Amino acid sequence: MSKFYFLLWLRWAIVLTFLSVILAFVIAAFITLFTYINQGTRTLDTQIYQALYDIFKFWFALSWSFTVLLSLFISLKFVFNRCTAHYKLNLLSCPNKSEISYVLEKISYGDLVKVWRKWFMLLIWLVGAQMIFILIFMKFFSSYTTLFEWFNIYILYIFVLIAGYFSFMILSGKCKKVKVAKC
Repeated sequence: MSKFYFLLWLRWAIVLTFLSVILAFVIAAFITLFTYINQGTRTLDTQIYQALYDIFKFWFALSWSFTVLLSLFISLKFVFNRCTAHYKLNLLSCPNKSEISYVLEKISYGDLVKVWRKWFMLLIWLVGAQMIFILIFMKFFSSYTTLFEWFNIYILYIFVLIAGYFSFMILSGKCKKVKVAKC
């Protein structure tokens, strides 16, 4: 079972990373190009390259903050109905009280909204717990002068990836619409 959760997490982490980085790269490149064109497309030299790189770097970090959220929603679809290590996560329908729930074979993003909200809150709690643990650790065993001197979007992304692994284990017990089944 641990192999299933690890491989499920690994596939999710690859999809999440790929989607968020590509989207952030495209947004940052577009803004950088727009800024360059808007400033008059001067001849490229070392200073212009450095300025464009700084603009790109700034907008990449900012746009990645947004694209990670978008990619969290999109990547959840790739978690369900895929056999991994002889198990799979099934998304169940949300029937009326008189109907019996069934496994959704074709999952749309509309089916994921309720599950994503529960999963996202679970991620927030797990990341928050990690932050508290790290802050306590940093306070006692580190030489940082301020609490959040080390914190940025890249560290937050690592926390999200770690929390994602544990969230898949907890999700099937917390959400009635998600069940682990053998395949």
